[in-house]
Amino acid sequence: MLVLLAATASYAPPRGGATRSNLVWLNRLARAGHKCRVVCGAPAGGAEMPVDPSIAIRSVLDPARRVHVLREEIARTRPDWVLVSSEDLGHGLLREAHHSAPGRVVYLAHTPQFFPFGPASWNPEPRAAEMVAEAAGIVVIGRHMAEYIERSLGRPAAVIHPPIYGEGPFPDFANPAHGLVTMINPCAVKGIDIFLRVAERLPGVEFGAVPGWGTTAADLAALGRLRNVEVLAPARDIDDLLARTRILLMPSLWYEGFGLIVMEAMLRGIPVVASDSGGLADAKRGTGYVIPVSTIECYEPVFDELAMPRPVVPDNDATPWVRAIEELLADRAAYERESATSRAAARAFAAAIDGAALERFLAELHPHAARAGKDAWLTIESLSPEKRALLLERLRRRAGR
Repeated sequence: MLVLLAATASYAPPRGGATRSNLVWLNRLARAGHKCRVVCGAPAGGAEMPVDPSIAIRSVLDPARRVHVLREEIARTRPDWVLVSSEDLGHGLLREAHHSAPGRVVYLAHTPQFFPFGPASWNPEPRAAEMVAEAAGIVVIGRHMAEYIERSLGRPAAVIHPPIYGEGPFPDFANPAHGLVTMINPCAVKGIDIFLRVAERLPGVEFGAVPGWGTTAADLAALGRLRNVEVLAPARDIDDLLARTRILLMPSLWYEGFGLIVMEAMLRGIPVVASDSGGLADAKRGTGYVIPVSTIECYEPVFDELAMPRPVVPDNDATPWVRAIEELLADRAAYERESATSRAAARAFAAAIDGAALERFLAELHPHAARAGKDAWLTIESLSPEKRALLLERLRRRAGR
């Protein structure tokens, strides 16, 4: 089986949970003897992770060029399946995959803000939503996201969690007396406002912040103004970061698909204080310290320096977060109870993951009937430079009439 993955994010190295999940799946497929290829965005800063040497990765900076490279790869390699990751905000890769590999597209639905449908979408597009609905398969990594897609699209999705956590045994980093209260990817949508206010109100507690794909220069400046906040470099190995963490804080305000870092922390006995947004409650597996929040409902028509739309951040009271941290740090029994409960729940979850599930899903999947008149999905991104120039000239002539 030949599998081609299309995504706009960097895969060498990967950035974020979606790219890490996809690479883990491809590594498993490659080790099982399948041929895997990737067309993705240009390399950017991020934590490294092992990639099977047989996986061919073509990193392309220019979005229009990336679409053409995807077309070339499909034409040249004739993949059995084209996996389109949801990190494709303009939906250009999705359109090209449906055009060049009709009936053989599988949509990997990680980030609801990037879907072309649903209430959390940044860029809803009815025709692109139809393409997802017509895909041969839709894959999600959590039950909550499967329910979201069925409500929004009227189409069931397969829940397949990536074997991302390793085989174990997992080290126990629980330590109520030492370590940082850590936040990953501090930015507006992840709840940096709550994090900053909590750190301000607990000056005697040491906090850690790991900049990520959403962290702006303004975010870094705000973190730098607090003496009890240490800005940490991304870790090559997640254990290097979690070994310094005694509580993980995840006050996310946007709709979360799952929250892989929640499970990674819990596996190591680290209590997690998280919001109830989206799939975070799914990731918490019934453990404690899930705090209700008012979530982001809309975005301003402007973009930050990272090309992300600026959210309208609702006001949230930091008091429940302060109390949760104070309880965990002052009451050793509460910390140890939450640590043990979290570790047990996470270990049971990780032990039930079937590493071969995606391979089996693809092997049993059948190509979807191609839509009649598929050329209707073509956009200017899908045209060759010559055809785009010809179209532009025709438009100019028409405008001059």
